[in-house]
Amino acid sequence: MEKQAYLKNAYDMIYLTQCAVNGKKPDPARVSEMDLDGVFEACQKHTLTACTAYALDSIGVSHAAFLQEREKAVRKNILFDAERAKILKQMEAQGIWYMPLKGAILKDWYPRLGMRQMTDNDILYDGTYRKQVRGIMEGLGFTCEEYGVGKDDIYFKQPVYNFEMHHVLFEDIDDPKVMAYYERLQEHLIKDENNAYGYHLCPEDFYLYLVAHEHKHYTKGGVGVRSLADQYVFMQKFGDSYRWDYANAELDKMGIRDYEVMTRELAMKIFSGSTEIRELSEQERDLLNYHIFSGTHGNVQNRLERQLHEKAGGSRFRLAMRRTFPPMEEIKTLWPFFYRHKWLIPILWLWRPIDALRKDPKNVREQIHFIFFGPHE
Repeated sequence: MEKQAYLKNAYDMIYLTQCAVNGKKPDPARVSEMDLDGVFEACQKHTLTACTAYALDSIGVSHAAFLQEREKAVRKNILFDAERAKILKQMEAQGIWYMPLKGAILKDWYPRLGMRQMTDNDILYDGTYRKQVRGIMEGLGFTCEEYGVGKDDIYFKQPVYNFEMHHVLFEDIDDPKVMAYYERLQEHLIKDENNAYGYHLCPEDFYLYLVAHEHKHYTKGGVGVRSLADQYVFMQKFGDSYRWDYANAELDKMGIRDYEVMTRELAMKIFSGSTEIRELSEQERDLLNYHIFSGTHGNVQNRLERQLHEKAGGSRFRLAMRRTFPPMEEIKTLWPFFYRHKWLIPILWLWRPIDALRKDPKNVREQIHFIFFGPHE
């Protein structure tokens, strides 16, 4: 899709999302002028399709693709809740402490079931029980897709169950200040009242982790508009009672206070309806457009742009060398076997591109294009 057309469709997506999260009906005349197929495409990139479907339905606009995604989102929320309950029951039985993260909690703060779509479920747990948790997951019929690498292990089961089981929240290659802050996470955990081993965070700490997590994506490959919707929905629920003195002090410790302020202010403007997009400052529009062109989980171009300037000093040759021969801190986190057996690292250099081509050839093509020809226009 042409860039300007996509941008218009994304702005329409934001308007419909604004209506949905505030329980307002959109203007039928404005909706009649929308390219709903194009809006659908933008929504899919930002995992906001079910949310906008509720807005369209409120004025009787029927669009098969939107309705199908909403039904899938509702079904997926219900299925995830049931499956997560089975997993947590097993963890209770084995005495493993745990805490559901992010979307598993946030979804219940959106106005309607399925409005906050789920791609996966994240659960933090006592990392000393990593093997036992793998046994629990495989015993429940999950296939382990990634184990022993990074901050979480990834499990999948048909038809839709993706679970990321976290033994820590951040990795060595993430922001050092944020990682250091969350090494003391247990100081912030609050025991659930209705179980033996479950924990949760107070609203302030929940939001701090939400911001820290989104900041990590923002500074790597980018993060989408849904992250702004999450901030808005959270503030609608807790903003009046939120302890900003505490939160600001903690944000300062992590070095992400400026990021929190600029994204929260943008979220409040675009989703409260107090400010039209055309009324945003140039800086705010640039920030919004960065989110829009990132998609939910960022993109290869954003990630390589940041690596080019922050890690390779603007040199495409250095970037190519870094991508071909990753630095030791990345090897330690992403390929721990080779870090433990450093004499085998030359095999890693040969194996990585082959494995990458097998898993995601489009990603490899985009990286090669960026290094040799620059970003796509």
